[in-house]
Amino acid sequence: MDDIDAIAALQDPVRRRLYEYVAAQGREVGRNEAAEATGVARTLAAHHLDRLAEAGLLDTGSRRLTGRSGPGAGRPAKVYTRARAERAVSLPARDYRTAAELLAEAAEQAGLDAGLCAAARRRGEALRGSAAPCGGLEEAMETLAARGYEPHLEAAGRADDAAGTAAAVVRMRNCPFHAVAERFPPLVCGMNLALLEGLLGTDGPVRARMAARPGECCVVVEAVGEVL
Repeated sequence: MDDIDAIAALQDPVRRRLYEYVAAQGREVGRNEAAEATGVARTLAAHHLDRLAEAGLLDTGSRRLTGRSGPGAGRPAKVYTRARAERAVSLPARDYRTAAELLAEAAEQAGLDAGLCAAARRRGEALRGSAAPCGGLEEAMETLAARGYEPHLEAAGRADDAAGTAAAVVRMRNCPFHAVAERFPPLVCGMNLALLEGLLGTDGPVRARMAARPGECCVVVEAVGEVL
């Protein structure tokens, strides 16, 4: 199925709600959960979830949702997660990804990391405009969501948290620069951090920092001094 057909599968409003719910969870979702969350019957949810899988927008698997194993644990249920493949449509055809990868390769070879980060920080500041630095995590999440980062709140105190405190941390399930970041991670992740520093501000109550984790954006946003 080509990208146009895959994206067209989201035209149905129920199917789109189901896709958005599964994508937002960042984990496997069963049919019952998806149906209940979107307010549709299980059979209808199953139909649309399978259509989304056929379109390549969702991946499928099976596991026991009861958390038990052995006799009496029940049969494995079908589960869904967002597919990692990207879908894009441009009319007329454009190839910005190749241009971005060529520019990133040239910048990396020329050692232009500092210049790229400075430009990214200025762009973030320009996007913020005359607004004050971000006032808190809720505002930061709204800003990040508007730019496609898919933010979600969790507690820190993890191995990647040098302070070991249970600070409020916003992680992001999506990196808007994922394709280029995979090929040039130090360059593009540094650019991403600088962009968010400019966008959110560095002298307010929130800060962006690098904290890479597989399957998510390499940057997290935290409230300075705030603990859960």
